[in-house]
Amino acid sequence: MEDRTSRNAWRPKPGDVVLRRPRQAEIRPSVFRIPRPRPSARSLASPRSLLIGALVLISVGTLLLSLPVSRDAQAFTPFVDALFTATSAVTVTGLVVTDTPTYWSTTGQVIILTLIVVGGMGWLTLAGFMLILLGQRLTLQQRLALKDSLGTTHVGGVIRLLQRIVLTFFVLQILGGAVLTLRFRSLFDWNWIEASWQGFFHAASGFNNAGFTILEESSSLDLFASDPVVLAVMGFLIVLGGLSFPVMADVMRTRRFSRFGLDAKIVVSLSLVLWIVGALVIFIVEFSEPRTLGSLALSDKVLNAFFQSVSSRAAGFSSVDTGLLVPSTAFFIIGLMFIGTASASVGGGIRLNTLGVLIATVWTALRGRSDVTCFGRELAPEQVHRAIAVTTFAFTFVFLVAFVLTFTEESRGQFINFLFEAVSAVGTVGLSRGVTSDLSGAGQLLIVLSMLVGRLGPLMLALALSQRELHPPLYRYARERINIG
Repeated sequence: MEDRTSRNAWRPKPGDVVLRRPRQAEIRPSVFRIPRPRPSARSLASPRSLLIGALVLISVGTLLLSLPVSRDAQAFTPFVDALFTATSAVTVTGLVVTDTPTYWSTTGQVIILTLIVVGGMGWLTLAGFMLILLGQRLTLQQRLALKDSLGTTHVGGVIRLLQRIVLTFFVLQILGGAVLTLRFRSLFDWNWIEASWQGFFHAASGFNNAGFTILEESSSLDLFASDPVVLAVMGFLIVLGGLSFPVMADVMRTRRFSRFGLDAKIVVSLSLVLWIVGALVIFIVEFSEPRTLGSLALSDKVLNAFFQSVSSRAAGFSSVDTGLLVPSTAFFIIGLMFIGTASASVGGGIRLNTLGVLIATVWTALRGRSDVTCFGRELAPEQVHRAIAVTTFAFTFVFLVAFVLTFTEESRGQFINFLFEAVSAVGTVGLSRGVTSDLSGAGQLLIVLSMLVGRLGPLMLALALSQRELHPPLYRYARERINIG
């Protein structure tokens, strides 16, 4: 009997073309392993790249300031002094261990000014702008880096935003420098070159919240305690530099608080509150203190109280001697320095945006709710976690710096002075109770580290957390409640 399979089997006929096609079972499966994307260490926006860029700037500045041409005495500058000054300029802090107008030559002051401008703008912003000037097209990776650096959430239009920021950056400093030049020309017996140099240096130092001054016979701006023009111009530059360009652009575009973005609402509202509250506290506490505001007229007391409130959160300029402030005022200013300015600005501190998130979180907890809201908008949980992490990091580091200073500077002052110095360095403010130049070598190196960490630490931490948020874990642990309070 013929097999049925063989009877039904197909047999080729003459002229047929047989194509051999493998059956599905014979096809070997192709396995593709797609690794989880990780942020490249070479990325312009990586924490490592930010740290390397800052260290390169500080190293170049230290080398240049160490040369005899940078010093007025035409001698080599000690390494620690050059390192301290370069770090203070790059991080736009303003703490000094030498008298800037007498210790450094004109060349040294030009180097300091250059470091201030580059440090205030940010090396990422400057590098991107230089590439555009050279006619090069920015890659997607470079655009993403600039997006994070400029504080915007959109990649599209980042080049146009960069151009506007750089233009605004220089225009405001030039206008402020021109006004200060005219004012210095009318106040002092200076020629146009000296008045222009003084005016533009202080305008750049004010807008970048650096706190450096090259006025002889003056610790800061105490010569202008009764001059409303100089204090008003400097205060205006400090405010603009501390607001950040995205906030300024949002305010000028919408011009109504109800139409502001959430960032602008938080920054503007908290800035107004801190300016007013700070001015009231300084005015009330120092009103009758003869060494500070007590000897001034009433209008000058109000002017200096507002200026000190504005400057204490970022710039580090002072129209009164901060070393003579009563302890209660000094302690209050410590809080202002710790808060700092807005995110993506030239200032430091934990930033106003972080403070706004913390306030919203506390208010939500007090109301017994789980979703954190602010100005009618819900905040993402990762942003709340980031704000808590940045604040905890800054507070812990400040505590450690002040604690170590009590050992390295055992016989050089009181604890409030060390705490003031630590917060000023970590917050990149630059105010001092007069102990900076008296610090030991170890203390100066600790302050150098504090300025670098204060400038880059919160930014690097936030950037690292944002990169990890792009790749959340694939698992979660079992939930368990603990006792709080």
